[in-house]
Amino acid sequence: MKKITVKLFATLREGRGKIIEMECKEGKKIREILHDLKIEEKEVAILLKNGISSKMDVVPSCGDYLSIFPPVGGG
Repeated sequence: MKKITVKLFATLREGRGKIIEMECKEGKKIREILHDLKIEEKEVAILLKNGISSKMDVVPSCGDYLSIFPPVGGG
């Protein structure tokens, strides 16, 4: 079975881990993957698919990897 890899950064790792492998489901949008991981869209500042900026409505292919970054805090 093929999978996609989700790489989480900073605060998004809390309670989830750093790298998550998920089964490939035909037609599943990135938005739905985030929902499965209990990540709200407002928690995502940068979303990359295979290292390239992406949108929530994109459907990843098997073997793709997503990198998800929260907003940067501090100052």
